[in-house]
Amino acid sequence: MALVKLLMLFMAVASLAYLILCAWLWWAQRWLMFIPSARLDTTPGDLGWTYETLVIPVPGGGYLQGWWLPAEPSVPLTFLYLHGNTGNMATSLDRVDLLRSLGASVLAIDYRGYGQSSGPFASESRLYDDALAAYQFLHQEKGVAPENLVVYGHSLGGAIGLELAMRVEAIAALVVESSFTSMADMVALSAYNRWFPVRWLVNQHFNSLARASQLRPPVLYIHGLEDRYIPAVMSDRLYQATASPKELWLVPGEGDNDLHNTLINWAREDFKARLQDFLRRYAPLSLVKT
Repeated sequence: MALVKLLMLFMAVASLAYLILCAWLWWAQRWLMFIPSARLDTTPGDLGWTYETLVIPVPGGGYLQGWWLPAEPSVPLTFLYLHGNTGNMATSLDRVDLLRSLGASVLAIDYRGYGQSSGPFASESRLYDDALAAYQFLHQEKGVAPENLVVYGHSLGGAIGLELAMRVEAIAALVVESSFTSMADMVALSAYNRWFPVRWLVNQHFNSLARASQLRPPVLYIHGLEDRYIPAVMSDRLYQATASPKELWLVPGEGDNDLHNTLINWAREDFKARLQDFLRRYAPLSLVKT
């Protein structure tokens, strides 16, 4: 009997510990998903680019810091660039440079909790609100018409861009690079899935797959086949689910398994050509630099 009681006590303690760990994962997942940096190691000025640092208010409180890189006044094409879950906008200047090379204006932003933007710490709903605040600033303060705006999102930024494009249907186009179907699908690939019911614990959903069927703007999906972080099949699933005009470019990597972060440098000229071709299909030819 004593052994049975001891075993029952052990099982009760183990069950309680397991439930505590599940509760911790539910509570702490934002700090596992979002990995911001406050340090801006490089600015556009360090690269000799003309730019303006913007402070963009967010309705409900707080502000975003952004870098505005204007193009020639005769070129109305504008990109809103949304970075991924790590670092800040300073770690994405290679992508910003590519968008500049199309002759377009670019607004890159840091979400609340990233870079020099205000707090609080990021959450799914706050990131969506931050992207909408940036769009409204471009429209109201910079005079960017929705039909001249292309939203470009990398990784987590792709999920944010999908949600923004669903809210603002009149934008010219959406470009989604190396993104995922949903956060539940992503955590199912993680080591946590071996021990915990992670799909039940996710409270930051980023369900892009559900949104894809509601999109109206044309969408270009780009993904490296050797992406080590997000499987390229997720972009294929988003592509298949998208109701609006769409294109999919899966980029071979020849053994380079870090194409999640280096894709734009790996295939830079092809990247630029694909973007130009896509934009010419869905935007007036005069918007795109040749």
